[in-house]
Amino acid sequence: MAAKPKLWYFPGRGRMESIRWLLAAAGVEFEEEFLETREQYEKLQKAQTTDGRLLFGQVPLVEIDGMMLTQTRAILSYLAAKYNLYGKDLKETLRINMYADGTQDLMVMIMTAAFKPPEEKEENIALIVTKAKTRYFPVFEKILKDHGEDFLVGNKFSWADVQLLEAILMVEELNASVLSDFPLLKAFKARISNIPTIKKFLQPGSQRKPPPDSRYVDVVRHVLQF
Repeated sequence: MAAKPKLWYFPGRGRMESIRWLLAAAGVEFEEEFLETREQYEKLQKAQTTDGRLLFGQVPLVEIDGMMLTQTRAILSYLAAKYNLYGKDLKETLRINMYADGTQDLMVMIMTAAFKPPEEKEENIALIVTKAKTRYFPVFEKILKDHGEDFLVGNKFSWADVQLLEAILMVEELNASVLSDFPLLKAFKARISNIPTIKKFLQPGSQRKPPPDSRYVDVVRHVLQF
């Protein structure tokens, strides 16, 4: 029996959360080691000089299939291909990449909002919600309308669907009514949320992480010293 993938990251969402989502969607159990001290992080960085573990001195780090993987986009691409969530041909893979990159842009804005000064947070969150409603969600609403299918690409569950649901839920945490003008996305959210592996990941007690709080922000600042 193959060993479970092992994930090294801070005790929260960040750039690792999409990796957790993709593994969970594929029905893959994984282990986690949380970096909560500067000493843990420096130990990983020192390992880079001996076994190349931390390629660019950064996390996320994922151990899978006898490899140590770094760089979020590369990890997600590998997992999508490994678990057959990457389309049937190059054209479908291209569309999945475009959609995933778009949602990642939106999610990165949300991730960084937690680290903004308090006086900037409210304005920043309002801007994120506005961009979601005017730049990102209209695109996906149109995609679903144009092809009339249940999924974003090839009428088959893919990485693009997983990441769009993750993005939708993140924006809804900022504004619960954000999908009010997007009926197809609302139906998409319900549909994808009920896929058994996704439904399990959305249950309390799963390895899905909560929105970043002040403790998470403090840990990241301490470990990375910024």
